[in-house]
Amino acid sequence: MADDKKQGLESALRRKLLMGMAAAPAAMLFPKVAFAQAPATSAVNTTGLAVTDTEVTVGILHSVTGTMAISETGSVQAEKLAIEQINAMGGVLGRKIKYVQEDGASDWPTFAEKAKKLLVQDKVAAVMGCWTSASRKAVLPVFEQYNGMLYYPTFYEGLEQSKNVIYTGQEATQQILAGLDWVQREKSGKTFYLIGSDYIWPRTSMKIARKHIEGHLKDSSVVGEEYFPLGHTQFNSVINKIKLKKPDVIYCAVVGGSNVAFYKQLKAAGIDLSKQTLLTISVTEDEIDGIGGENIAGAYSCMKYFQSLENDNNKAFVAEFKKMWGEKTVIGDVTQAAYLGPWIWKMTVEKAGSFDVDKIAAASADIEFTKAPEGYVKVHPNHHLWSKTRVAQAQKDGQFKIVFETPDLIEPNPFPAGYQ
Repeated sequence: MADDKKQGLESALRRKLLMGMAAAPAAMLFPKVAFAQAPATSAVNTTGLAVTDTEVTVGILHSVTGTMAISETGSVQAEKLAIEQINAMGGVLGRKIKYVQEDGASDWPTFAEKAKKLLVQDKVAAVMGCWTSASRKAVLPVFEQYNGMLYYPTFYEGLEQSKNVIYTGQEATQQILAGLDWVQREKSGKTFYLIGSDYIWPRTSMKIARKHIEGHLKDSSVVGEEYFPLGHTQFNSVINKIKLKKPDVIYCAVVGGSNVAFYKQLKAAGIDLSKQTLLTISVTEDEIDGIGGENIAGAYSCMKYFQSLENDNNKAFVAEFKKMWGEKTVIGDVTQAAYLGPWIWKMTVEKAGSFDVDKIAAASADIEFTKAPEGYVKVHPNHHLWSKTRVAQAQKDGQFKIVFETPDLIEPNPFPAGYQ
């Protein structure tokens, strides 16, 4: 099974790499424009950032190697697409965006090291980056010490708020609580088996999930809870326990390349996900690209975005993404949230009339992006986004069929009472 996982992961990454190489001259996809008269650099950059009269430099910091590359490659692609589109429209305050890309290499100290390099050496005006909460926690002190601005795209456990971070993914109340309510209501979920990777996001998410299951879902209980190291590939023991316990719901927060082994081993063990309810908060289309749709078909995922979402914004986004990165590329929740980062930063800079981080932080509240692929998004004063919750079922072709959507945007609440 370890070989299966390795081959699946390598195959997915190889496809993404080849597509990226094929799309290397991405600037050719967008027409050249005449940039507007830019305000004086001395007026919009008072803190020594990498801003000239014609250019502004930002950072891209994700894992493109290691176990998290299967998840983070799409974020890099989305951020580069957004930057290309913004430049094609005239840039930011009349300046073309350049980027410096660094590889966090699925290693948290490396993320911190690269974050410092981007802020101190490259003096970037903003950073689009990180995926895991472990990487975000590693870089947060760096951003706060050197007063940088991070646009973080991943759904996460909440319990955090910083002047120096804009969280474009969902926090726990928008994903975990709404998803658990749905699975009990629609799938008669009473008994839950919790499985996650062993780091801060899955453990904190499962702590919140357990409190909700035991304290808010009528007659419900947790019958098992286990965690596995990042990159883990041997899940047969926990799968046997699941078969013995027969939970109504497998609730899963396994991340990165481990997903390839986990879902293949579930199928090999005879667990039919069209009959056994599994709800994941960590598998998007990006991971299924490595897992294989046939190995996860029938499972449910709770996110705010799926590639199959029907709206004009998303149709245009998917078309442009595939035009730049290849027709066979897929787009997951975090990829879409990463795409929001450069756009929200651009709009905030223009609202503030400055690249200075303190002014951007102050101007971030109430920024609206009406062209977001997920629909309409708005930045809350707590630096998180208002968003909808959606549940979708994985299909054999690697896409999701949306089966539930909250009628309204959910206000972000990173510090929910009773769940801390």
